Amino acid sequence: MITSKTKKIGILGWPLGHSLSPIMHNAAFKSLHLDYVYIPLPVHPENLAQAVAGLKAMEFTGVNVTIPHKVEIMSYLDEIDFSAQLVGAVNTVVIKDGKTIGYNTDAQGFVQSILSNGIKITEQTAIILGAGGAARAVACGLFQNGIKNIIIGARNLEKAQQFVKLFSTNVDIQAFDWEDSGFQNLLQECDILINSTPIGMSVHDTEVLPIPWETLNPEAAVCDLIYNPSKTQLLLSAEEHGHIAINGLGMLIEQGALAFELWTSEQGPRQIMSEALTEYL
Repeated sequence: MITSKTKKIGILGWPLGHSLSPIMHNAAFKSLHLDYVYIPLPVHPENLAQAVAGLKAMEFTGVNVTIPHKVEIMSYLDEIDFSAQLVGAVNTVVIKDGKTIGYNTDAQGFVQSILSNGIKITEQTAIILGAGGAARAVACGLFQNGIKNIIIGARNLEKAQQFVKLFSTNVDIQAFDWEDSGFQNLLQECDILINSTPIGMSVHDTEVLPIPWETLNPEAAVCDLIYNPSKTQLLLSAEEHGHIAINGLGMLIEQGALAFELWTSEQGPRQIMSEALTEYL
């Protein structure tokens, strides 16, 4: 039962029909008998500043932040944690003593999800498809955990090159057009292949990622940040060619559990969160 004492958590985004976070977090609160509620808060980009002020006024405990607000919201927060400074985006806000503090749990959430599947990161070569915000979170997580080098492949070479410039010069990271033969040859050296683009999210998607499977290192693990559908065409093809295939559900759970811990100081019940999402999906 929701009362005046119930602590309020939300998720800011536009639109929000795709979000599974309310299902995951409300199941977690219930399992630990915490008097919290998690509420979807669709906010148009033009109203973001007012929304952040409103969260303080209504004494929210915190929020998650999703597309398209992850970067823009940084301008309206009182403090930015190092985790968010590193990625350049916020996906979790804690409101404490009247102050809004922005964090990023996406980077470590991705890392934990692949480590839990037995994938080694240290001294490995990763190839990331895409050069958006999700790719940056993945790259930051990998660099923090000892990856040897990262290769970015994107449809837009200029965007990939701009992505590389976001990182310090002592980091081994390269940018390519993913149709370039030089990029495709590098797939032989790949230990972890990660799709951070939305290609494959729709079952009606006719666009295909340019992966010549005969070239890809046969020992490479293949990860897709998409979790619905649970097996994208990329992952189905990866399994057909004998690769370990990992979808984005683990990252969703891990980043959510880390946010849960920031809000409640309780360990996120990952098994409960996983079961709630699996049942829904």
